[in-house]
Amino acid sequence: MKVVAQNKKAFFDYEILERLEAGIVLTGDEVKSLRAGKVSLIGSFATVHDGQLFLLNCNITPYTQAFQAKKEDATRSRKLLLNRKEINRLIGDISRKGVTIVALKIYFNDRNFAKVELGIAKHKKAANKKETIKERDIKRETSRELRGRYKF
Repeated sequence: MKVVAQNKKAFFDYEILERLEAGIVLTGDEVKSLRAGKVSLIGSFATVHDGQLFLLNCNITPYTQAFQAKKEDATRSRKLLLNRKEINRLIGDISRKGVTIVALKIYFNDRNFAKVELGIAKHKKAANKKETIKERDIKRETSRELRGRYKF
């Protein structure tokens, strides 16, 4: 599995309740851009429209050698491929207040298909974000202490 892009901000802004994998419908030049790493997941999320799941705000830069590379195609909505049961379950999860679906990472699986890891997420409050920062600082300081104390 080759990870192309990760949405690190989603882990800070949201509490991830559950993860799932979905296929993504791409054009040929978009796949080339993915392989080159020209993708940004910041602010991307999934939504249900007419019983189908779409990924919005995912910025895949047009491939430079493509025949008709358009700038406006970079952030177009892309269809996600899931089973009907999974989509119906996601519709039920989204209907709860404060729950959304965010894109966590894009990667190529073992069979070289582009996949998106989605997270069913709930938005964190400001106090939870401060607590996360505090825990991270404590963890960093303890690792520094242990690194300095136990030299091999």
